[in-house]
Amino acid sequence: MARIRPTVRGSISCGAPWRGCDGLRKLGQVLNDRGSKYAVSGCSARNRAEVDAALKDLKREKSYAKATHNTWAVLFSDGGPLKGDDGESGAGMVILRMLEREGLEDHLIVVTRWYGGKHLGGDRFRHVQTCVRAYLDAVAA
Repeated sequence: MARIRPTVRGSISCGAPWRGCDGLRKLGQVLNDRGSKYAVSGCSARNRAEVDAALKDLKREKSYAKATHNTWAVLFSDGGPLKGDDGESGAGMVILRMLEREGLEDHLIVVTRWYGGKHLGGDRFRHVQTCVRAYLDAVAA
């Protein structure tokens, strides 16, 4: 059985505004499992250029640049869905489905994973869901 130690923080810290974004909202590290660490971030994004700018700015922070995966998704109100798995096959679709269920458009969500040395199998998708849910709950609060 996996050891999951949730470390959900109570509020979202907003950093300096991203170029092309309303501002970074980083929930930070949400959980640890078998050495892997997960964090979640997001901001509004109305087109692909804003998504690219946000991802570039996120990776300017050294820890995010060194992360194993920065998976993301956004549901554009006028252009449909867009996602990126960044080597974590299927994770972008998990984020996209949750955005669709919430009806949250024009908002980019990025789930970051630092690989801990052990394969997580299907648990990695549940961890992506946990991160996105924590982010959505914090944004709604």
